[in-house]
Amino acid sequence: MNRKTLSAAISTTLPVMMGYLSIGMAFGLMLQAVGYNFIWAFFMSVTIYAGSGQYLGVQLLSAGTALAQVALLTFLINFRHVVYGLSMFDKFRGMGKRKLYMIFALTDETYALLSSASPPPGVERDTYYFLIALLDQSYWIVGSVLGGIIGSLLNFNTQGIDFAMTALFIVICIDQWRAYPAHASAVIGAGCTVISLLIFGPSNMLLPALGAIIALLLAFRNRLDNQKQREAEKWL
Repeated sequence: MNRKTLSAAISTTLPVMMGYLSIGMAFGLMLQAVGYNFIWAFFMSVTIYAGSGQYLGVQLLSAGTALAQVALLTFLINFRHVVYGLSMFDKFRGMGKRKLYMIFALTDETYALLSSASPPPGVERDTYYFLIALLDQSYWIVGSVLGGIIGSLLNFNTQGIDFAMTALFIVICIDQWRAYPAHASAVIGAGCTVISLLIFGPSNMLLPALGAIIALLLAFRNRLDNQKQREAEKWL
């Protein structure tokens, strides 16, 4: 790893750093509020590292939920990562042992960066992608620990603070919409989600929506890739 590669990765991850420090602190504050200090925040962020899953974990811990139910709910809420993984085969090929960490660290925000970022000239590709994932997790860990420490020192009302995660998702969605002139994939995702919500309701819509999205993206993969290539050529 050289300084140029590290500098390029830091520059790429700056937007995620701002978001992760904020929502990581929100997680740490919520965890402290239900009786778990910053040490728990640190180890959860190191070993679990799933933003929405960790937010859910705070509620499950405070409610004393059974382990089997925790496992099922965590699986359901993070099932979307199957979609992410399918599109990362080419980028992770040839990364050796680092591939295992890349799979573990593929959060929503890291996926958004990896799917759009390209290494600058003179920057080693695999190391650049690895550093993006590693830096993103570092930001999350720092934010969650800071939140836990602040929560232990100050009497902080955490009501509504969990909306920080939703807000970050919205910002990422808008950024991706602006970055890519081809919006077919986004329209498929939004359409499947709305239809599933209307048919199955908010409590049961997740798996049907994700299943439909995966099926349609795989069915129209070649057409979507060709459309993306044509739109990219227009901008050259």
